[in-house]
Amino acid sequence: GLQFTVNSSRSHQVVMVGSQAELSCRLSPPQNAQLMQVGWFRDRHSQMIYLYEDGEEHSGEGIQNYMNRTVFLKDALEEGKITLQIYNVTVFDGGQYHCFFKDGHTYEEGIVDLRVAGLDVQINVQVLNTEGFVAECTSGGWFPQAQMAWKDSSGNVIPHSSKSYSQDGVGLLHLKMTILLKNNTHGPVTCCFYNPVTGQEKRAGIVIPGERFTQNSVNLKASHCCTCQRRS
Repeated sequence: GLQFTVNSSRSHQVVMVGSQAELSCRLSPPQNAQLMQVGWFRDRHSQMIYLYEDGEEHSGEGIQNYMNRTVFLKDALEEGKITLQIYNVTVFDGGQYHCFFKDGHTYEEGIVDLRVAGLDVQINVQVLNTEGFVAECTSGGWFPQAQMAWKDSSGNVIPHSSKSYSQDGVGLLHLKMTILLKNNTHGPVTCCFYNPVTGQEKRAGIVIPGERFTQNSVNLKASHCCTCQRRS
């Protein structure tokens, strides 16, 4: 067989939950792959998603959760390019995908790393008036684990009294963080979430003017928001 290497179009790809991913590999130098054995699999060959050989396309038996959600594009095989489309991406689709080309005794593969992020966030701030205020911030629909912090009006982190994570059936994370504020706390306090994969940030604030407080929620892009992320 001819000598070749395999290039993946974007070796790292970040997609949002529910959107479409398109993973591509091509031969270098470009050459006709219609008579080769080509395909896509996950971590091992036993997790075959698609196999194309002798002009026929075979769906992999090893991967049930891709049923009806994937398309194998082979219209560019003459140029040595194959593409795997995944629809309605879930967090469980994240990870490595291997493409391969086999021509006689020549076998080469490429790897595309698919990273999935979720950002369907509702931040609820509850203030319970007891000896002081108990402020609870809950957020659902994140992936991967986000950074979370309460900040005072000067941007300093307020130590939390409790913090919990849970994961739902579709793999998204739900976060809850509670702080205790004394009655003499004034000015705004802000609950802030930061997703390290997408760089997206969400925040919700409460303002405590003396006896009464008002509640508001804002959704700003990271550049305009509180700085949750720790820059290294």
